[in-house]
Amino acid sequence: MDLGSKGILKSLLVPGGILLLAAAVLLSGGLLSISAAAVDFYYYAVFAAGILLAWRFHSSRVLFALLMLLLAHRALEFFSGGRAVAIGPGRIAFEAIAFLVPVNFIVLALIRERGLSIPAITPRLVLLFLESVFVAVLCRPGQIASPTFLNFALLSRSLFHWTKIPQLAWLAFVSAFVVLLVRIFLYRKQVEIGLLWSLAATLLGLQTNAVGRIAVAYWATAGLLLVASIIENTYVLAYHDELTSLPARRAFNEALLRLEAPYSIAVVDIDHFKSFNDTYGHDTGDQVLSMVASRLARVSGGGQAFRVGGEEFSILFAGKSTKEVVPYLDALRTLIEESRFRVRNTPERRGAPRGAGRRSEDKRSTRRKLGRPRTPPPETSLGLSVTVSIGVAESDSNTREVEQVIQAADKALYRAKKAGRNRVEIASEARGRGARLKRNIA
Repeated sequence: MDLGSKGILKSLLVPGGILLLAAAVLLSGGLLSISAAAVDFYYYAVFAAGILLAWRFHSSRVLFALLMLLLAHRALEFFSGGRAVAIGPGRIAFEAIAFLVPVNFIVLALIRERGLSIPAITPRLVLLFLESVFVAVLCRPGQIASPTFLNFALLSRSLFHWTKIPQLAWLAFVSAFVVLLVRIFLYRKQVEIGLLWSLAATLLGLQTNAVGRIAVAYWATAGLLLVASIIENTYVLAYHDELTSLPARRAFNEALLRLEAPYSIAVVDIDHFKSFNDTYGHDTGDQVLSMVASRLARVSGGGQAFRVGGEEFSILFAGKSTKEVVPYLDALRTLIEESRFRVRNTPERRGAPRGAGRRSEDKRSTRRKLGRPRTPPPETSLGLSVTVSIGVAESDSNTREVEQVIQAADKALYRAKKAGRNRVEIASEARGRGARLKRNIA
């Protein structure tokens, strides 16, 4: 995965980075003019709404994070009496919670999302209970200093004169940021992005003495960032295909509404995909889909790829004619053909039959008439060879409507399948024209 891709940077910065930046600017610009009642309303509204949304969308990790932040801040307020202190239970609570919060974020980053079933939430609630007991024991009456390990100095204390956060807590925060960033670039999940920015807001809250009006606003912002991750995750699930990470049919339909002539639409279909499933299993079929989708996502020429259902993909080229996009499509076809796929030994998944989202029953019946071979290319020492067939059409005087362009591209795809697959066909070309792109099937 390209760490510098615009898609990753956009998902990383929007909306979490923008929300935290806006909060930091507002808070540094003088929150003291805002009443304490308004800040308290913001605080309680965020956590109440966040807990309800996390429960409604069965997001146990976000729910656990919200509860953890709420309990941590209330403990700080209780033991410090609502003001920053240098010694005593308030300071002990600060040092313990500054260490435990990032540790909890690491745990949240590494555990799987298992919904809100009793077996899933019980261990997490037990962990919160044990941590609460731990902090309460450390902050029992009469204690004036925290345990030595919480104040352990890894580096010279003079290097940390600008912060009240202990060095061990800083190490935990840095570790949590690293873990979350690695997981974001590996899996690109919205919850991890929300956890990252929420952790950053919590750090700013602790840096501003953890209590007081500005600190309360930062703690509330940490909760708001988690709420935003729930909403963003819901959007991604609605508009992106979870298996391939490409925009899904709903995003494709909305993109069609924004198209203005001239434009071209390419329809891409994996050759012999049903045979891959029948021969190697649905798990291998999913791996083939993911591999092909990763290549389609690299399409150049201004194209945008979508998964519209099953093994079918579409690519939109705004402002381009078919003659302009064919070289890009043929380069894409060649890239997929030259990419060798190795079958992984994974247990076969049992589930519902594949194939939802086909355009029409007529299209399926015409494909069956093509006499598709039942066996895909055999696996060699280099791996399986996967190929695609592509049909492309453009908007012109004969095909003014988007539906007509898609139908024309479908007919071109049909010709590509009938003529031997692994080829690009242009809707406007007559059958047998010499200019048609032809390739031998491996």
